[in-house]
Amino acid sequence: MQDRLFIASQYLLPQHLLSRLAGGLANCTWDWVKNPFITWFVKRYQVDMSQAIEQDPTAYACFNDFFTRALLPDARPLDPGERSILCPADGAISQLGAIEHGRIFQAKGQSFSVLELLGGNPAHASQFQGGQFATVYLSPSDYHRVHMPLAGTLREMIHVPGKLFSVNQTTAENVPELFARNERVVCLFDTEAGPMAVVLVGAMIVASIETVWAGLVAPPSRQVRSEVYGASAPHLERGAEMGRFKLGSTAIVLFGPGHARWDEQLGAGSLVRMGQKLGERLSG
Repeated sequence: MQDRLFIASQYLLPQHLLSRLAGGLANCTWDWVKNPFITWFVKRYQVDMSQAIEQDPTAYACFNDFFTRALLPDARPLDPGERSILCPADGAISQLGAIEHGRIFQAKGQSFSVLELLGGNPAHASQFQGGQFATVYLSPSDYHRVHMPLAGTLREMIHVPGKLFSVNQTTAENVPELFARNERVVCLFDTEAGPMAVVLVGAMIVASIETVWAGLVAPPSRQVRSEVYGASAPHLERGAEMGRFKLGSTAIVLFGPGHARWDEQLGAGSLVRMGQKLGERLSG
């Protein structure tokens, strides 16, 4: 009954209004507002501040600065394997595996379309048919910057507006096509292992999604927007920061067929950290 009420509330609540209000609160710089909020958050979610460059939670100008805090240089060592694909973020594996019949497994009885996830362009989706996917969920206590699994040159960025359902196990099991319905930023890269997509998925009270090359991407628009990069396309090294969530959500990594293999020790529910080995590239 509790789960049913929660799912019903997801459809009834004004998702975008609540998210924008949360964004305003998260950007507030008044000490009497942000300090108690940050202090409560650290205690409630047992946030480990010992790995942050700035370890005093109240020293941050606003909650968003605290939430997207930078870590000490050695806090997330990169797996040294020459062919290793790095985990893009701290969190837990929601699901990972093969893309079958153009669909990605979400939870028991639920899947979603690669075509819809990437914004509806068949040319984009075709590159990943029969390939591999990994979905990483970032919890409130996690480090909320997203990094490159492999070195890559940005080919295209697509902002896809959508819903803002909460992202957790309950919604994954009960909201059809959850990740292909929520607002998201699709980043398409050329890599040594062929095309790679890193999709940053928004959620309830996610105030915004940013990338290092474009700054704030979501939300300024309610229409699908695509930016194609040519000769001046950004190139990001393996392990480099590529984006961040303000009150974050989920990162999905896609590779084409025959280009990637995931670590056999990882599965749904596995706790992961940015920089650890997620799998290995099979080409390039």
